[in-house]
Parts: sequence; structure tokens; C-alpha cells
Amino acid sequence: MILNNEMIIYQSLEFDLIVYAPYRSIEGFINDMEEFCGSKDDQHQGLKNLHEAAKMEVDKIMLTDAPLLFPPGQLALAALCSSNGVHGVLDFERYLKRILSHQNSEHTISELIESFNAIDSWVKRYKFPSEKDLKHINRKLKSCWGLSSHDEARNVRRNQSTSRRGVQMSQLYLL
Repeated sequence: MILNNEMIIYQSLEFDLIVYAPYRSIEGFINDMEEFCGSKDDQHQGLKNLHEAAKMEVDKIMLTDAPLLFPPGQLALAALCSSNGVHGVLDFERYLKRILSHQNSEHTISELIESFNAIDSWVKRYKFPSEKDLKHINRKLKSCWGLSSHDEARNVRRNQSTSRRGVQMSQLYLL
């Protein structure tokens, strides 16, 4: 019953279940970093490696609650910061200062770094479910799917009979 009414409740509250992923933001920041670093061939390969590492970091981030708590730009910067810590492509703090000065941002570098640390904390705390847990979750999901498809079939039959009655009633009014 709850699952059947869930979407109706969301619609009445005008609530959207959209979570924006930071993958596009990463690409934008990488393009900006290329400009920031200049067009050196050795840095170009380093930025390419940084981009790939950041995408893998975002894959981890997306498994946590962080996308519900932080905007995509901060998630992308956190992934880039973490990846840059491994690859050491550029002076990340100087890059952040440049970004903040261009955008007249209300955030300070310390606030951003605090957010990055919180996001990193979410990633480190995440434990991938065991095979047994995954099987249990899968069984629960299948039972939910079974109920909703059964209810949908019943609702379709109910709507068809209701629409037939409506057509019959409208024909009576025409007579």
C-alpha cells in the first residue's frame, strides 16, 4: 500500500527524486584545469589520468548519501581533490583560490576543504554489501515488484470497466 501511494505523495508535495551526478562537472573542471596549467604535454597526460581517477572516485561517491547532501560541483571537486592527492598533477589549493576569486563565491577554501573531507568520510565509511545481503535485498525487491505489477494489472482492469461504464452513461445522456 505504501509503495503504491509513494509517487502520489511525492507529486502532492511537489518533490522530485532527481539526483544530479557530478560527471559533467568533472569534465568542466578538467577543461578549466587545462587552461590553468597551460598546454604542456606532460601535464596533459597527467590531467587525463586525473580525469579517469576522478571518475572512479565519483563512482564510489555515488554509492553513498553524499549526492543527497552536497551539490554536484562540490562532489566533482572532492573527487578531483582526492585524485590529485594520489597523482599530484597541480597545486589544488591554488586552483581553488582561482576558482573562488573568479566566481565571487560565498564559500571559503576552508569551507570547501571541510566539505571535501566530509564527502571523503562518506566514501571511507561505505561498506559494500556482502553476497548474502545482496541476495536478501534482491528477494525483497522482487516481492515489491510482484505486488506492484499485480496491482497495476488489477487497476488496468478496473479502469477499463470504469471507462466502459462512463461511455455507457454518456450514451444514455445523449438519448
